Amino acid sequence: MDFVKITESSSIYSDIEKMSVAEIIHSINQEDKKVAFAVAQVLPQIERLVTAATERILSGGRLFYIGAGTSGRLGVLDASECVPTFGVDPDLVTAIIAGGDKALRHPVEFAEDDTEKGWKDLQQNNISEGDILIGLTAAGTTPYVLAALQQGRDYGILTGSVSCNPDCPISKIAEFPIEIIVGPEFITGSTRMKSGTAQKMVLNMISTTLMIKLGRIEGNKMVNMQLSNEKLINRGIKMVMESLNIDNVELAASLLKKYGNVKNTINSQRK
Repeated sequence: MDFVKITESSSIYSDIEKMSVAEIIHSINQEDKKVAFAVAQVLPQIERLVTAATERILSGGRLFYIGAGTSGRLGVLDASECVPTFGVDPDLVTAIIAGGDKALRHPVEFAEDDTEKGWKDLQQNNISEGDILIGLTAAGTTPYVLAALQQGRDYGILTGSVSCNPDCPISKIAEFPIEIIVGPEFITGSTRMKSGTAQKMVLNMISTTLMIKLGRIEGNKMVNMQLSNEKLINRGIKMVMESLNIDNVELAASLLKKYGNVKNTINSQRK
């Protein structure tokens, strides 16, 4: 089957600039409704990747995302949120973006076309054969990502990918490819829209499921979250009060401050 780049296919909408505000946002919403359905179609692919990644991480491995542009930024977002949400070591989930930190805010010319820099960037973060590497590219064709993923696989690293085209090049490299087919974008080729939303949903699933399997959630609570602001401290106090059946806010706050997080606080009182 010939590779068809659906992410570059022409939008099904015409004369967008002539639409009213109401028509534009309604049309975007109609397209966004297709994303969750498309993700549902690839749940078995996601399950296979997460299952394999969980085994690696439980054996001491780490998770790496690598991407460019919107895909790379989504990887950085997902990785950065794991530390405060789940209280894990910052090195457990690392995201590499073509062009480095500058690319988070500004485009870096031709960074995504460099076929050597991706693997160098990963090596600078001490990636090893016990780790997991997931390539993020909506089209599935970004040279920076493909080359790094191929080198990672050659090195013995477990590889996965998240893309939005069927039978795309990156899927032929990754051991565990995920292809979310969301169809043409509202604005032709603007993969920051449906493709980006789809990738964000899948990354949420990957990292959240991994963290649950690593024991970072109890019941349905973020018991390992960092208490980095008043909102989270108050949430933690409430969780301690509910878990330990305490009706004294001051006592719960004092215990939480003493033991540092919800999990340690609860465990200290159950001994």
